[in-house]
Amino acid sequence: MERFRADAPDGPATEPADLGRVRARYREERDKRLRPGAGRVYRPARGELSRYAADPHAVPDDREPVTDTVDVAVVGAGIGGLLLGARLRETCGFERIRLVDAAGDVGGTWYWNRFPGLRCDIESYVYLPLLEELGTVPTEKYVTGAEILAHCRAVARHYGLYRDALLGTSVTELRWDEPSSHWLVRTDRGDRFRARYVCMAIGSLHRPKLPAVEGLETFRGHSFHTARWDYDYTGDGVPGSLAALRDKRVGIVGTGATAVQVIPHLAEASAHLYVFQRTPPAVGPRGNRPTDPDWVKGLRPGWQQRRMDNFHDLTSGVARTEDLVADGWTEITAGLAAILPKSGGTDGAAGPAEAAAAVERADFRKMEELRARVDAVVRDPRTAAALKPYYRLFCKRPCFHDGYLETFNRPDVTLVDTEGRGIERLTEHAVVAAGREYPVDCLVLASGYESEYAVPYTTRAGYEVVGRDGVRLSERWADGARTFHGLMVNRFPNCFLLSKVQSGLHVNVPYMLGEQSRHVAHVLKAVQDRGHHVVEVSATGEKEWTEEILRLANRNLDYAESCTPGLFNNEGRPGDLHVLNGSYGGGSVAFLNVLRAWREAGDLAHLELSD
Repeated sequence: MERFRADAPDGPATEPADLGRVRARYREERDKRLRPGAGRVYRPARGELSRYAADPHAVPDDREPVTDTVDVAVVGAGIGGLLLGARLRETCGFERIRLVDAAGDVGGTWYWNRFPGLRCDIESYVYLPLLEELGTVPTEKYVTGAEILAHCRAVARHYGLYRDALLGTSVTELRWDEPSSHWLVRTDRGDRFRARYVCMAIGSLHRPKLPAVEGLETFRGHSFHTARWDYDYTGDGVPGSLAALRDKRVGIVGTGATAVQVIPHLAEASAHLYVFQRTPPAVGPRGNRPTDPDWVKGLRPGWQQRRMDNFHDLTSGVARTEDLVADGWTEITAGLAAILPKSGGTDGAAGPAEAAAAVERADFRKMEELRARVDAVVRDPRTAAALKPYYRLFCKRPCFHDGYLETFNRPDVTLVDTEGRGIERLTEHAVVAAGREYPVDCLVLASGYESEYAVPYTTRAGYEVVGRDGVRLSERWADGARTFHGLMVNRFPNCFLLSKVQSGLHVNVPYMLGEQSRHVAHVLKAVQDRGHHVVEVSATGEKEWTEEILRLANRNLDYAESCTPGLFNNEGRPGDLHVLNGSYGGGSVAFLNVLRAWREAGDLAHLELSD
């Protein structure tokens, strides 16, 4: 297959010669995946398919129901919940902070996801939170999921968050009790306790979604979702083992960020691996390495915050003289930030059209580099052609791996490229794709997670939130979310949310969760210092923020519509998403500046305090 050529990055500052042709190719690839029946429909792992979401790590716990009162109930014990617990303990001095989570331990995404090859794709030194507070440094630039889970457990121990935790427990309802100014929390374990404040950090990468294909219920081979890896089947019950696959034909559906990590391990362990691909991922080198002890010795106090801020700025297009992380994430964005001011304009800054053109040129060159990498690694020309991604870089989450492409040189690995259609159906013992039947003993579903934007909040949470006068959050948000800074909702006092909805969005999710947690702790400390116990955003404050969300919405709609279907653009239907359920459209840097300015003003604007 012909590879498009671009002008060299140091050539004339004009559009690459083949940019028009590659735009057409991008549209062609997108349109393939917009055809009816092109595998864009998914099913939740609920009801008759709930087994795909069951906890394979759960340890039976026959505890008695809890009926006490705590200072704060935090729903969710992932990184967001842990950061809330840590900041509230540090800033406000709350003694009784209760984490509640359906998972059997803390960790959230890193509790549920334990598939082989799992690592963070953001540098560990900026991804793992509270490193300085715990006095630890990760062992590698990109650590394993097991090390991340261990760090989450260490955070919980350090801040005493296990003491009041209810794990292996699902909240069934949060209800505001006006006479006592407390929240009544009910769970599926018979608990009925009260909390002065509730914080919801329910996460996003843990609830599996499944391909909506005929035969999923009647497939007689073994199947599971990557977010609930079945080591009882793949490793005879040994965590991390795939030894039991040595005589198995294995199929994997999906080629996203999870599959890129899993596929090399399945290929090495199984008798034969079939990779069913709808859209190829964009895969750059990861370049992992052990942490240098001499580097650790030279770290100065405040090193992690400086490194996190530097990464955040560079990956948000803010120019910096130094790139502390220097990885695939910062490479394109740091280079772009450096060239934009050169683009002219009366004040020396790029205008919108010039900036957009510069972004597209930089994007084109990076994608050409990634497509060239496929040619350099994959020996079979036909396989290499099918593995080349033709879309803008951030249409899907970029992937980084040093062995994924090499896997397709193995004779025991078959890439089944479905030309954008996805698999067609399952028989009792096979996958039907691209008009052919592929017998498999085991089917691994790397089909992703429920969307934080497309699935209603209370549906994903699994419980209702009932505020003042019996107002239900599901009803209040039926026509789109309404919040203040994405963190508070009018008529739901003493209630805070950590999510991407109407809030900041960044590739380093723990960084944004940390900033949100710091802000929530600031609010509650201010309420304490003023001698009050109840805080609620005013209707005016919520209205003004909602109007700001609307004003900034649709900035990226054209871009999203040009992308191949996927999680980020609602499977090619970005216009179907309610604009009020999106993230803050001004970007993460601007969002954090809004929060910072609000805190520095010191007047708690738009908040109503009472006893």
